[in-house]
Amino acid sequence: MSSESNTDRGDRRDSGRPQPIDGGLRQLLETGRAQQGRPSPEPTEPADNVRAGWRGGSSWLNPANGAQPDRGPSSSGSDPGADSPRTSAHTPEISRSATPPLPPGRAPAGHGPGAPTGADPRTAPGPSAGPGVPSGPAGPSGPGPSAGPARPSGPGPSTGPVRPSGPGPSAGPARPLGPSASTGPAPADPTGSDYATQQFPLPAPASAAFADSDPDDAPTEVFDSTALTQRLSGGPSSWPGHPNNPTSADILSHGGSEPPAPPRGPGGGRGTGGPGDDNGRFSAARARLRDSAKARRVLLVAAIVFGVALVGYISDLVMTSGKIPRGVEIAGVAIGGMDEADARAKLQEKLDPRAGESVPVKIADVQTQLVPAAAGLGVDWEATWERVGGQPLNPASRLLSFVATREVTVASSVDEAALGRTFEELKVHDQPPVEGGIHFEGTRPVEVNPTSGRVLDQAGARTVLTEEWATASTLDLPVATAPPAVRQDAIDQAMHQIAEPAVSAPVGYIGKGEANATLSPEQIATIVGFVPDGNGGLRVEFDHKVATDLLAPQLASTEVEPKDATFTFSGTPTVVPAVVGDKINWAKTLEQLPAMLAAAGAQRTTPGIYERIEPKLTTQAAEALGINEVMGEFTTSGFTGPSGVNIRTVAQEVNGAVVKPNDTFSLNTHTGPRTAAEGYVESGIIDHGRPSKAVGGGISQFATTLYNAAYFAGLEDAGHTEHSYYISRYPAAREATVFDGAIDLQFRNNTPHGVYIQAFADSSEVTVRIWGTKTVNVESFTGEKTKPTEPETVTLPEGDDCIASTGAPGFTISDTRVISDVNTGAEVSRTTRTVKYDPVPEVKCESPDKKPEESADAPSGGSGPSSSPPTSSRPGGRPGSR
Repeated sequence: MSSESNTDRGDRRDSGRPQPIDGGLRQLLETGRAQQGRPSPEPTEPADNVRAGWRGGSSWLNPANGAQPDRGPSSSGSDPGADSPRTSAHTPEISRSATPPLPPGRAPAGHGPGAPTGADPRTAPGPSAGPGVPSGPAGPSGPGPSAGPARPSGPGPSTGPVRPSGPGPSAGPARPLGPSASTGPAPADPTGSDYATQQFPLPAPASAAFADSDPDDAPTEVFDSTALTQRLSGGPSSWPGHPNNPTSADILSHGGSEPPAPPRGPGGGRGTGGPGDDNGRFSAARARLRDSAKARRVLLVAAIVFGVALVGYISDLVMTSGKIPRGVEIAGVAIGGMDEADARAKLQEKLDPRAGESVPVKIADVQTQLVPAAAGLGVDWEATWERVGGQPLNPASRLLSFVATREVTVASSVDEAALGRTFEELKVHDQPPVEGGIHFEGTRPVEVNPTSGRVLDQAGARTVLTEEWATASTLDLPVATAPPAVRQDAIDQAMHQIAEPAVSAPVGYIGKGEANATLSPEQIATIVGFVPDGNGGLRVEFDHKVATDLLAPQLASTEVEPKDATFTFSGTPTVVPAVVGDKINWAKTLEQLPAMLAAAGAQRTTPGIYERIEPKLTTQAAEALGINEVMGEFTTSGFTGPSGVNIRTVAQEVNGAVVKPNDTFSLNTHTGPRTAAEGYVESGIIDHGRPSKAVGGGISQFATTLYNAAYFAGLEDAGHTEHSYYISRYPAAREATVFDGAIDLQFRNNTPHGVYIQAFADSSEVTVRIWGTKTVNVESFTGEKTKPTEPETVTLPEGDDCIASTGAPGFTISDTRVISDVNTGAEVSRTTRTVKYDPVPEVKCESPDKKPEESADAPSGGSGPSSSPPTSSRPGGRPGSR
């Protein structure tokens, strides 16, 4: 067997001339097949991954882009292995120099046997491929991806119809076909001496050979028979550029016509950089790992380590399920790995006492204390466990928890009302801003410069308290700056435009006649004040009440007070004419004060504004009331001392009251509060069943007198209340009591005429007369006392609050009022009122040092019952005056 060295092949590559094929190549192929135990394969069509242009049999030595063999129809019975020429004698040698690939989609120009030697058959336009035998129609392609549109042939013979693409995805535009002949009968033996050594494309590195160009345009390299021999003999070698590609070896060993095509790139085209190239590299790496004992040992160790780690992870996850994650600390207490109940018990040992202890609090430079529980703070356990969370599933987090800790803050429950009270208490430590303003020292205005203050930031303080009360040694509460509301420039403006001119001179008001009223600068300083206007400035305010009190007395002689019409009773009632008033309206008069204070000279004086004031009861209205005669009257007596003072005072207030038709008279409303300011003094009352004293006491006797006068005048009872206890100087079931704000006496004028009340009193008697027009007569019928009740004894300590009394029995009694027409005597109405009087308790005043006498019946030294001081419950009674 002849062979050739790499040097020889290099020589051929350098010479560029065609060389004869080694005669032992056929034997070489048979030897490889025999070593692999495979029979010689029958000639087959090229595999799908062998590009068009390479043919079966000996055509695997012919490049597709070189001179194409002329194929003729094989005779029946011809030996497939017989030598039959497949190329003309003029077959040119393909250049072995690297030819730069054509741009994608550009097909090389066809050429025929007449191409000059050394010319690039891919680019040189050659003559027709010569006479060849046209082949039959091409069969359909396999299921692989479509190669795109067929490339038009060169000027040689027709290659026959183009084989349609398979059902796979399109691989992009098809490569143009060269002027090759169609597939024919089985090829001749490739070992004949007439065959020249052919050149095969040398697969370039993946990044360069197939990345951007078609594999047909790849550079060429000489066929390496040594590599082929190693592959056929079962060695690891394969085609250059196609590591461990069994497809390449299988094609050669089965008579394929060309070395395997480069891997397909993305989109189905051949090239590098796509998934196909990656799969090839991965397949090669897996094969090397399978064949390496060291790699298998490494993989085994890695699998064992992973398995142990997985078992440990699962075991740790199962063992810690339902427990607090490792490394968790709350308020400095480590609770990791504990059950929730145990963790809570451990935390409560620290947090419960903490909630009830005083915790130092710092507010700026102020130190104070608070008790968290009193401030409404506690532990919200549910929210705290939510902050802790469950067991982590991340293996790294679980591994880190063995050496690291995680601090979780306590979630607090808050009693909003208690926390709000705490903030109110802490406000005492605020330093409010000093508001700028102007005040007067005598008649000199003085500026007050604004200064910022400091107040508790309640929102921030709430956060600190709720988040840190359980752990902080001192709760440092945040503060906020409280800016003043008034700007300095506004103060300066008010000083120069208002304050200084206001006290520069007096202001005056001119009254009727020759009277005048004046405000001096000293008085003006007490009237003028400045307050913030809410917009950073100052607003001037004037105290009208002080101004009126200073000015009104100076012009009082120029005013006329209004007076209502009244009556005199010398024989028959006579109307006293009303008086129309003429008074200064100080509210309108003082409207000019701001302008006067800002002015100078004569503009600081203005006339007073007078207004006419009509009386409430004019002369004409009084004359139309029909007050002509006494309708009813009543007199009571028996009072002295302080009670007499109060009775005479209230009689003076009620005297002259006029009640118009359908109006209701109220004693409390008419007199108002009966206090010392109105001339009332302290006197006796009945307070909740026992005698006492109060200012205004005793006027119930006047109320009883007024009630009876209205009773006999036939006026309608609009509401009254009897005393709780019967008082002997009043008619039973026909008396009344009053008490400020609680008990009132009211009656309604149910006649078509006006009613005039005349009241007067002396040292021991009080009389009330009701004047008007008499239309009815009134009679009173009092029943007998029934259902008597005995009094109880009440013992009180001696002192001003104890007023002794002998007591009196209680009883029930009724009174019937009969009203009849004054002219006809016909009965108009009959009304009965029943009253129950409580017994008046016997009140004893005793010294608290007096001991109760021992019972004479008690045996000496015995343990029998002993007597107790007399006691009784205090009877409930209505408050009222006596």
